[in-house]
Amino acid sequence: MSRTDTTTGAELVPVKFSRLTRRGLILGLSLSQVIALGIGGISLVGALYAGGGILVLYSAPIWLLAITLVWVRIGGRALIEWLPICSWWLWRTTGGQLLYRRRIVAPRPAGTLALPGDMARLREYADPETGAGMIHDPTGNTLTVAVRVTHPAFVLLDPSEQNRRVTAWGRVLATICRSGRISALQVLERTLPDSGQGLAEWWAEHGTHDGSWASTTYAELIERAGPAGERHATTLSLSLDMRAAARQIRTAGGGLKGAANVLRQEMATLLAALRAADLTPSGWLSTGEIAVMLRTAYDPAIGPTLERHGQLGQDLATAGPVAVTETWDRLRTDSGHHAVLWISEWPRSMVYPGFLAPVALSTGIQRSISLICTPLRTDQAVRDIRKKKVEHISDQAQRRRIGQIQDASQTAEYEDVLRQEADLTAGHGVLRYTGLIAVTAPTIEELDTAVAAIEQAAIQASCETRLLVGQQAAAFTAAALPLARRI
Repeated sequence: MSRTDTTTGAELVPVKFSRLTRRGLILGLSLSQVIALGIGGISLVGALYAGGGILVLYSAPIWLLAITLVWVRIGGRALIEWLPICSWWLWRTTGGQLLYRRRIVAPRPAGTLALPGDMARLREYADPETGAGMIHDPTGNTLTVAVRVTHPAFVLLDPSEQNRRVTAWGRVLATICRSGRISALQVLERTLPDSGQGLAEWWAEHGTHDGSWASTTYAELIERAGPAGERHATTLSLSLDMRAAARQIRTAGGGLKGAANVLRQEMATLLAALRAADLTPSGWLSTGEIAVMLRTAYDPAIGPTLERHGQLGQDLATAGPVAVTETWDRLRTDSGHHAVLWISEWPRSMVYPGFLAPVALSTGIQRSISLICTPLRTDQAVRDIRKKKVEHISDQAQRRRIGQIQDASQTAEYEDVLRQEADLTAGHGVLRYTGLIAVTAPTIEELDTAVAAIEQAAIQASCETRLLVGQQAAAFTAAALPLARRI
């Protein structure tokens, strides 16, 4: 998906997202579908050449199964596309990989995070210059850092100011694309239960404590309403691709220290771009602050307690969950039930910036919205667009040859490719977006109600969401944790 161009006029202009591509190897069929049809066709043709008749009946299970796997769809996917998901799920089920229980007695390797699954390999590194907590993924060969960002309510700004901020945010994304060393940029917006600590501190500092009826009533209102409220927190996670930056890392000293030096340059560039976009970064998250975020994601009930006592829970070695149980479409952690939705379709029609307001401003629901932006280098984006154009033109010629009609969705995809090419020529960056929504509730019944409410809010935002199945644990780490992980 490419970043859609916006003009710099005084009025807010609508934008349009690229469609989720449906292209395949040939005639819209994926490689697995082509292989299945090939096997079925070979069995049928072989039976016909061998004598037909009874041999066609004997080979019928093969070619009928191939047709079923290719053309029968469940949940928007062909049956053959479910085979890898179901096979991996069965493998994990038989291997006992759906349950995680922390080993309290057995010590963990120094510097590693107490997280389940493949995230157990993640290591922490405290940058001595900025104090930022950096997370190293030795498998993905990335180094990730996060910054907390504050901003005014976008929906309350006038249209000209909204348009100016959208244009400035586009420059931030273009900056990320230019270096070629960034693996991903994650925008994570969370709703958290408010302990009332911030409100109480503001009243203690700015309130009028004269013992009057108004002062007493206001203090009581703050004391009662604070813990029942909720607050929004936004973080940006920047992930360095250590493979792409290998030469710069060697020049900077090598190892994690050299990678931190290179990442520090990208951090300074990002901070400057954010300030130019009128966003206020409030400092890079330390290892203790990251530990609190991880702890509250897996154990949401402990959040208000950690907020009131600032020194608790700030140890990455103990920040992970005590227990995790994954089912086909749910995830159970210490004190919460979770479900992750994938934004499978962005708005197909023209929409104004801020279209996600129904989802982002939903009240009474604890959820995390994660937008993972994967930047493409300019040369890579040019090759990708050229390849897509060739594939579309080839598919059109093939359809005309066999008499198949070109439908509107295929035409729209080709127009998206041409628009991406125009954006790239105009100097904009090309990014691939992945939108995930993690919904959290204390009980399964409340979780089902919250998921239904989020799905309805997504419909109001002209988006289509799908509940991810067979991969809830991996999806939760990408949707709710500031680690810029992909699924």
